[in-house]
Amino acid sequence: MTEAATLVRKTVLSTHAAPPRHWVGDGFPVHGMFGYSGAGVAERSPFLILDYAAPTEFTPTSQRRGVGSHPHKGFETVTIVYEGEVEHRDSTGAGGVIRQGDVQWMTAGGGIVHEEFHSRDYATKGGPFEMVQLWVNLPARDKETPAHYQGITDAQIPVAVLPGGRVRVIAGGVAEVRGPARTFTSMNVLDVRIGAGQTMELPQPEGWTTLVVVLAGSVRINGSETVGAAQMATLSTAGEGLTLQAAEASKVLVLSGEPINEPVAAYGPFVMNTREELVQAVDDFNSGRFGRLH
Repeated sequence: MTEAATLVRKTVLSTHAAPPRHWVGDGFPVHGMFGYSGAGVAERSPFLILDYAAPTEFTPTSQRRGVGSHPHKGFETVTIVYEGEVEHRDSTGAGGVIRQGDVQWMTAGGGIVHEEFHSRDYATKGGPFEMVQLWVNLPARDKETPAHYQGITDAQIPVAVLPGGRVRVIAGGVAEVRGPARTFTSMNVLDVRIGAGQTMELPQPEGWTTLVVVLAGSVRINGSETVGAAQMATLSTAGEGLTLQAAEASKVLVLSGEPINEPVAAYGPFVMNTREELVQAVDDFNSGRFGRLH
């Protein structure tokens, strides 16, 4: 009997399809796969929001498409580019262009102001565009950590080759492969590719949240629920076993992490623990304490 077969499997708690798209600024037409309010917030901790910009073709333009200057506080944003290019600039002085395969991991912490646009080169040429933006919560002890930015290139992301396919390890670890992202709580952020008709064993730690987001193809999870493109599943924290069977070549984002068992108080771009902290966050921003773009 294999080690994977002896693990207690995680249970699929729920599945759902992507809701209709909405625009974030004029550059990011996204499906809001989940958010920081409503049902299931505790089941998804430490993950707060996931916006999926499914494949879109943009025509060439000389205009700047994207989102202008705006604040964040109390969490981190993780932007994964599958196609296209995103240019970032923030009040810490950090910035740059993330391209196909690259990841931007921005810690808002105690407060940041930033902007996100299609890069000038990409806008001029146009072409296919696909990305994910994930919001990751920070525990109370780290809400005021100084804002900073990790620009992670495709070449810096190691690949774990497993039976059934391959995994780009952005954060956390698979087998002996560790991802480059520095995180405040323990988590795995995995870009998974599974071949048609193949099965991948991808065990996750006992007690951790696990989310399986299918971006392309179709996978059967632990022999029970089948999840197709632009759909996702939330799994139980109990259990370690995760088996993904792909009916066709599939691209999957697997998110797992140690839950942050603290209250979530959120308002727009601010995520804190209490209403009083939210009021203070708004005041801090209005008072210019997040800095400004230069």
